[in-house]
Amino acid sequence: MDANEKKPNVPESPGRRNFLTGMIVFLGGAIGLVLGGSGLVYFLSPGWKGKKENWVEVGLDSDLPEGQPVKKEFVQRIKDGWATTESQGTVWLLKDKGQLTAYDPHCTHLGCPYRWDSDKNSFVCPCHGGTFDKTGKVLGGPPPHGLNHYQVKVVQGVINVLPEEA
Repeated sequence: MDANEKKPNVPESPGRRNFLTGMIVFLGGAIGLVLGGSGLVYFLSPGWKGKKENWVEVGLDSDLPEGQPVKKEFVQRIKDGWATTESQGTVWLLKDKGQLTAYDPHCTHLGCPYRWDSDKNSFVCPCHGGTFDKTGKVLGGPPPHGLNHYQVKVVQGVINVLPEEA
């Protein structure tokens, strides 16, 4: 064969260097896609979760006296994305004829905290003299309506309330 003659029409093989370069680019892209995709999912995942109700345990049903309001304190934990905030709160509980009621601890006039006055058999707000009976109805003073209620449920003897989120 003469040096000027061409070889038969045989395709050139890509060669080892081209093959390895292609594999490195492919594997690097695959690794970047897996890591980047999982990071993106982690970053966006709180937005996909539904809103969860934050029921709070406040005490045992058996500890409540019949017909006498009791003030209970609790710690409410609210998770927002990656941050969890804690806030302390209170609730007035009344067990009357087996029926359990949970009252928001703020007067409906200006939001002052009220107290139970056993001598008057009523809730009394010290700010402007608002008074409420055991059922939360206004007895006197400037409050525009009765006491606000929280949702309440008893699970295995433990009282849970669903307070409004601050």
